[in-house]
Amino acid sequence: MTSTRPVRGALIAAAVALVAGLTGCSSDDGGSGAASTGATATSAPSTAPSTDPVGAGCSQLPADALATLATQPVGTALAGAPLVSTLASAVGAANLTAALDAQSDITVFAPVNTAFDAVPADQLNGLLADLPRLTSVLQHHVVSGRLSPDQVVGDHTTLLGDTITVTGSADAPVVAADQTLLGAADATVVCGNVQTANATLYLVDQVLAPQA
Repeated sequence: MTSTRPVRGALIAAAVALVAGLTGCSSDDGGSGAASTGATATSAPSTAPSTDPVGAGCSQLPADALATLATQPVGTALAGAPLVSTLASAVGAANLTAALDAQSDITVFAPVNTAFDAVPADQLNGLLADLPRLTSVLQHHVVSGRLSPDQVVGDHTTLLGDTITVTGSADAPVVAADQTLLGAADATVVCGNVQTANATLYLVDQVLAPQA
């Protein structure tokens, strides 16, 4: 996979890109590779989630893009969304597309392309070349249950078996900088509570990382 040159992507730029990125979603199969995620999702919220997206980039979301995403399992949905194409390529490289598609009721904190662009090229290339570490990092972005905005703030167990702590508020969730790959800035939500057939997406502007 070819990495992009590091660029510091701002939240405003990501929000503008959101419209074009999600409009590119299609029902085409995103490819797969059978592999286990290595951990089974544990406890899940029992209440039905709200389906209204939240975040600075959501107001201009085309309804047809949201409708398309809602019909696809999450691995396939990511593969068809240009805004998260780097994440989709990483998921494919780790052979996790089919495993994510097979999950039931999960939440994915999905870094947008600018989140990966911000990672220095040598650091990103090293991560992509280390499949065990890449798999762990990707599993760290997935938690059990379809978390609505009212449920997303708190501590959540990931498919890796560790914890993501989300602070902030229902309409502006935040993951602290010390839980990100770069450790330089908090991860904020570009657009969240986006529904796929088996998952709820929170598009974030930083790549998250397991705690050392």
